[in-house]
Amino acid sequence: MNGEWLRTGEVAEAAGVNTQTLRYYHRRGLLQEPQRSNGGHRLYPPETVTVLRVIKVAQRLGFTLEEVADLVEAAAHRHGTSDNGLQARATAKLAEVEQKIADLQTIRDTLVQAVDAGCDDLVACAVSSCCPLPFSGPADGGRHVDLNRS
Repeated sequence: MNGEWLRTGEVAEAAGVNTQTLRYYHRRGLLQEPQRSNGGHRLYPPETVTVLRVIKVAQRLGFTLEEVADLVEAAAHRHGTSDNGLQARATAKLAEVEQKIADLQTIRDTLVQAVDAGCDDLVACAVSSCCPLPFSGPADGGRHVDLNRS
């Protein structure tokens, strides 16, 4: 065998992951089947380190392992030129992230309003017309519910 092949520990160390992560990714189909040495050790080609780094970067960008697997497969079979390649998926992920940011900004603004209003008791706030917390919702048609009414 070629001396360039790497054992599990060497691949994991070079990619900055632990060996259990490497084995998990292999079970999930993210990595090619390793060869075996005469002694039974798994041997990976050096490009496995790059694939592992790609997986970790994609995860940090918010892609799930399933999405990463699809991207890796698309790149291997279609060279990234399909409608399901990185460009399309990154665009969709960006829209998802922007929506999450907008949702978090709304939550932040509401919490700032609650702090500024001195809200200290959720039950009391639920029946107060001046509370900024959104106790109304789809179930009541968006109206503020006055629980003190008879």
